[in-house]
Amino acid sequence: MSIASEFKEFAVKGNVIDLAVGVIIGGAFGKIVSSLVSDIIMPIVGAIFGNLDFSQLFVVLGQVPEGTAMTLGDLQKAGVPVLAYGNFVTVAINFVILAFIIFMMVRQINRLKRKEEAAPAAPAPTPEDIVLLREIRDHLAK
Repeated sequence: MSIASEFKEFAVKGNVIDLAVGVIIGGAFGKIVSSLVSDIIMPIVGAIFGNLDFSQLFVVLGQVPEGTAMTLGDLQKAGVPVLAYGNFVTVAINFVILAFIIFMMVRQINRLKRKEEAAPAAPAPTPEDIVLLREIRDHLAK
C-alpha cells in the first residue's frame, strides 16, 4: 500500500473529518468567548472595581526612557521590558469561561444520551415462522 493511498484512507475516515470540524468550530467558539469576556464581562468587572482595565495592568521591569508615557503600548514601543499580567488575567478569565461553557455542553449532551439509553426499545417483531408455529400449537391444543 502506497503512502498516498494510506493517507487518503486516513483522511477520509469519519474521526479525522469530525476532528477537523471540531477544531474549526472550537476556534470560532473561542473568538466568541474572547469577545464576550473583553467586550461584556471585563467592562462590567472594571465598573464594579472602579473603572479597572485589566489590559493596562503591568509592571515595568526596566529603565523607562524620558518622555515615554506610562502606558503599556508606549512602553512596549520604546522597548522597555514589562510584565503585562493584565493580559494574562484576561486570557485566564477567557479560559475559565470557555471551560465552564464546554463543561455545561458536555453535561447536557451526556444527559440527552442517558435519556436515549433509558428509553426502552420497542420489542422486535416476532418472526413469522414463530407466529405460525404458535398458531399450530394453539390449534392442536383445542
